[in-house]
Amino acid sequence: MSSEDFTYADVGATREEHFCPPGFHPMNVRTRLGEGEEVFLRASEAVLTWEMHRAMGVGVDASAERAAPGVDVTVTLAGMIKAPCRVVWTLEEPRRAGWAYGTLTGHPECGEESFVVDRTGDGTVWLTVNAFSKPAKWYARAGGPATRGFQHAYARRCGNVLRNLATRGGEFT
Repeated sequence: MSSEDFTYADVGATREEHFCPPGFHPMNVRTRLGEGEEVFLRASEAVLTWEMHRAMGVGVDASAERAAPGVDVTVTLAGMIKAPCRVVWTLEEPRRAGWAYGTLTGHPECGEESFVVDRTGDGTVWLTVNAFSKPAKWYARAGGPATRGFQHAYARRCGNVLRNLATRGGEFT
């Protein structure tokens, strides 16, 4: 996978949870999903197979059914904003699972975002959405702080949707 296809230099840097390159805006949103191995396994599978994103009503066109390095993903928001990305890393461990994608040409933002489910020592299951980004398209720049507010709201929604998928079998209340 060539890093020259990406629209930013620090490809893979979201592995470091609080890293943010100069000139980018950081984001780190952590949501408690529940407790236990079953919640962890369901949440992990929903993240790794795009189920969480699809359950949010986001269009997902991926070159594979499961996240893996090199998989191309185009996320469509509101049926009109297309955001091309590529998975840069994945993680499947007994207590942690997730992936990150980096932006490609045509994405409204420039940067990287990760979605990691982890189960802590006390059995609590969390989703952490970690990102660094800056506007790439005129409308993202024009949105200024509102664009960043949307990104934070999106990350919080990821946690709420994933909690429902992992604890209620996908039924929304």
